[in-house]
Amino acid sequence: MSSRELVVLGTASQVPTRHRNHNGHVLLWDGQGILFDPGEGTQRQMLRAGVSAHDLHRICVTHFHGDHSLGLAGVIQRINLDRVPHTVTAHYPASGRHYFERLRYATAYRETVRLREEPVAQTGELTGPGHGHAGGADPGPASTDPSAQTSPEPSPPPFTLSAHRLSHPVEAFGYRLDEPDSRRMLPGRLAARGVRGPDIARLKRTGELRGVRLEEVSEPRPGQSFAFIMDTRMCDGVHALARGCDLLVIESTFLDEDAALAEEYGHLTAGQAGGVAARAGVRSLVLTHFSQRYTDPACFARQARRAGFEGELTVAEDLMRVPVPKRRT
Repeated sequence: MSSRELVVLGTASQVPTRHRNHNGHVLLWDGQGILFDPGEGTQRQMLRAGVSAHDLHRICVTHFHGDHSLGLAGVIQRINLDRVPHTVTAHYPASGRHYFERLRYATAYRETVRLREEPVAQTGELTGPGHGHAGGADPGPASTDPSAQTSPEPSPPPFTLSAHRLSHPVEAFGYRLDEPDSRRMLPGRLAARGVRGPDIARLKRTGELRGVRLEEVSEPRPGQSFAFIMDTRMCDGVHALARGCDLLVIESTFLDEDAALAEEYGHLTAGQAGGVAARAGVRSLVLTHFSQRYTDPACFARQARRAGFEGELTVAEDLMRVPVPKRRT
């Protein structure tokens, strides 16, 4: 079975600590890797966590504050140094395109990889690897190095990725991955109806074969979902992103006693994050992006529980791996 898990690279907010690197998270999903918000030091954290540049297919930046984007320069140069053989697509707020360009070309290096830019201007579904070129996006230069590796572009991934606007002092978006529902084939019923070999694929494709309907030999297989919510006040986008998620990664920069500071600076508290997850029916909640002012991580878990969240709860630590929960039955 393909791996579906979150790799935590960094969990600090604006100021890193001895134990927490700047923000950074990688979602590994059936051979596709999505890097979210590479803060300073992300390249080294990837090395420590066992994530290679070749694992990355997309980079998603929620907003252009330094703790969420200063690692872009190193990561992009590493992708090129390692000659990643596939296109890498970068999503980021369109209003910050000049910041992305500055970081992309912060120093001199040889470009060997096609880095396709798809800036996000509004809430909606995104394209990406295996999809057609989106209007207004910059595919980046193709390699002119004859020694550069090449390989076929991946087919469209079996999920959709969407962005939702958040509320922060600078333009910010959260990201959500959704796998479509499908059907799970039942071997016993297939055998009883004489469906075998290539006919199974034909039945899945057509819905009926020689009088056998797909519904008779299969059962619903619900798709899974993941959401990534960083720096934001409470807003409609937070609830839309979190709704029904199997795995939700959400900032909880402040504790509830500092709710006024959270509102002023455009952040959530642990209790707010837990309350959102409880109301949204989230199955597994990961709290991250902690202010350096707090020394006891257990406080974040207590406040999220007190807000009503009863599912799996993780207070993220650097280099931790969190699996996507097993499918709903």
